[in-house]
Amino acid sequence: MPDANAAVPLLSATGLVKVFGRGDAAVRAVDGVSLQVARGEVVLIKGPSGSGKTTLLSMLGGLLQPDAGDIALQGRLLADMSQTERARARAAHIGFVFQAYNLLEALSVFENVLFPARLVSGRLEAARERAEALIRRLDLAQRRDALPAQLSGGERQRVAIARALINDPPLLLADEPTGNLDSQRGLEVAMLLHDIAREDERAVIIVTHDPRIEEIADRLMWLEDGRLRDRKQDAHDWAVDPVCGMRVDRWTATQLASHDGHEYVFCSARCRKRFIAGPASYVADGVRS
Repeated sequence: MPDANAAVPLLSATGLVKVFGRGDAAVRAVDGVSLQVARGEVVLIKGPSGSGKTTLLSMLGGLLQPDAGDIALQGRLLADMSQTERARARAAHIGFVFQAYNLLEALSVFENVLFPARLVSGRLEAARERAEALIRRLDLAQRRDALPAQLSGGERQRVAIARALINDPPLLLADEPTGNLDSQRGLEVAMLLHDIAREDERAVIIVTHDPRIEEIADRLMWLEDGRLRDRKQDAHDWAVDPVCGMRVDRWTATQLASHDGHEYVFCSARCRKRFIAGPASYVADGVRS
């Protein structure tokens, strides 16, 4: 018999908006974002600093309330849950991995991995065996009783991943998981997240600046000025500002002008004003947007 939930995305977000500040100081950190993520899928969200990536991830994980829009986890709207229910859903169904690891320095590797099981009623005893299995799976058996201060960066991040998996969540959210690691350790962590998605049928959403891990993603999405788009390859549609020569992403450009049947994009209102005042001088050099 077909699974009735097979067509339901694990995570679905529709029209998400988050605004910080008021009046002229208001910033739309997330502006109408919609996406769906399925089990076994790795989604990579990239974008410049301040583009809203961490804000978006916090909303998807139920840590931050959107000002508008809906988020559904396994078909159930987070907005329909009480604060207590949302906290339980996060603990049981979402695992978080952070750039700074966020390990408890006074606890051993085993105790750090086991810690989130305390947040889910009735899971602590069963979780002990699972914690041991995760420590072995992530090649941490020799470091089981070590404190975080005794671990390398790569080992710390593997502990953090094991901790995120202790309650067997279907969704993993990773915020810059390779940001504090060197090239080799970063790639190892990226491949580990890839394998977790494939082997465990979990959805993994990664927010990152790191171009090294693009190859593990099923989808590469670009977030800028709070808006999201989905492209399988280059996340930009670059054009050249005909005045200053700077590269500008057509998709996010707000300064536009037309001349002789061509549309030009500009890095700033200043360059656009100069172009409009004398377009022939810029087009004559063969610089076309």
